[in-house]
Amino acid sequence: MEEYVVLVNSEDTVLGLMEKQQAHINGLLHRAFSVFLFNDKGEMLLQKRASEKYHSPSQWTNAVCSHPRDGESYLNGAQRRLKEELGIETELSEKFNFIYKADVGGGLWEHELDYVFTGTYSADFNLNHNEVEEVRYISMKDLDQEISDYPERFTEWFKIILEEYKHNF
Repeated sequence: MEEYVVLVNSEDTVLGLMEKQQAHINGLLHRAFSVFLFNDKGEMLLQKRASEKYHSPSQWTNAVCSHPRDGESYLNGAQRRLKEELGIETELSEKFNFIYKADVGGGLWEHELDYVFTGTYSADFNLNHNEVEEVRYISMKDLDQEISDYPERFTEWFKIILEEYKHNF
C-alpha cells in the first residue's frame, strides 16, 4: 500500500498530497510528528528502526516519528503510530513544533513541519518488528554521551529534534 504525506507551507497550509518516498526524494516540506516517551525514572525511550526500512535502517531514534494521514490530526497520528509500532497507548502532550531539513542519505531528505509530543510509559511493549528492532530506555546524560561518541548510530532527524527539545525545556 502506497503511503502519502501531506505537503504544507511554513504556515501549515495544505498544498496537496505526495507519495511518501517521492516527497523524501524531492525534499518537500510535509507534516510530521515525533514522540518522546519517558519512564517513571525520567529516562527516554529509544527505538531501533527495523533493518528493512528504506532509509535510516537499524539506527536509534525517538519512540515514534511518522506522518499524519490526510485529514488526521497530528495527535491522532502520533497515537496511531504508538499502537502500530510499539503496541501501546498512553496520553500525549503537544510541546512545540518547528521546521527542519535533514539529509538522511541515499538521495533522501526529511523536510518536515514536526509537531513534538511527550508522554510517560513504563509498562510492556508489543513491538511491530517490521518497524522496530528493539527498544531501550536511557538517561539524558548517557544519551548525550552516546550521541557524542557514536553519532552514526542515531537518525539525523532525532539529533536535530533532540537539540530543539532541549532548547524548549
